[in-house]
Amino acid sequence: MDPVAALARLGGIASTAQVLSLTTRKRLRRAVDEGRVVRVSRGRYALPTADEAKAVAREVGGHLRLLCAAAHWGWETKWPARHPQVVAPRRPRAPVRAEVAYGWLPPRDRDGWATSPRRTVLDCAAELPFDEALAVADSALRHGDLDHDDLLATLRPDTPAHVRRVLEHATALAANPFESVLRAVLVDAGIDVVPQWATAIGGVTYHPDLADPFRALAIEANSWAFHAGRSEHDADCVRYNALVVAGWTVLRFTWEQVMFAPHVVVRTVRAAMSLPVAA
Repeated sequence: MDPVAALARLGGIASTAQVLSLTTRKRLRRAVDEGRVVRVSRGRYALPTADEAKAVAREVGGHLRLLCAAAHWGWETKWPARHPQVVAPRRPRAPVRAEVAYGWLPPRDRDGWATSPRRTVLDCAAELPFDEALAVADSALRHGDLDHDDLLATLRPDTPAHVRRVLEHATALAANPFESVLRAVLVDAGIDVVPQWATAIGGVTYHPDLADPFRALAIEANSWAFHAGRSEHDADCVRYNALVVAGWTVLRFTWEQVMFAPHVVVRTVRAAMSLPVAA
């Protein structure tokens, strides 16, 4: 797989091991040399989304926003931004190849070249589809740039329902945007699930990606990209087998199914929910 496609699947930023689970070292080096991928730190690579947007922000005297701000903060997203996304105080004199929002950004809502972490999450919750916005909010919490109380403290009686839903469902427990999108798909379908539910089996505690503990239903987001390596694969198999032996129904969904066939995911989960629960 091309490294750019690999990083897009991984949320726009990932470790060397995760990238190399989908592509080769030679292709990765070539993509870096060509500027299609950037090395943001030791053992960590990203798409040049934030760098491209930063150049536009300099040009228009603005700041990165939405997915470009998320990339700036090092957060994984469902999809990378297709074009630079910036906010500027006024229209530039010459056209720019970017999605530009115009308006004054208060000092509390900007941080360096980007909207502040909190403003970034709130903007995404207001303007992006639920699954994309939830992936951003989960990433912000997972990286420790915000905590859930920070987000909930922004809620007001007049907060739009779609923004409130993102903030209330956000969690640091989602390991990656793949899991965030899977959860969003189920929430959209009215299916209640708990991320990383702890269940003890034979003296060992396991944490399915998502669970309906009342129906003993475990839902796993399966991908080599996020479970790279033999030891991770072995651990996954041990967990799956332990859950099944303990009477759980375990569903496993691929990245392609979650991203491109969510209706199949919902139909399968609903079918599993209709199964009798083991005594």
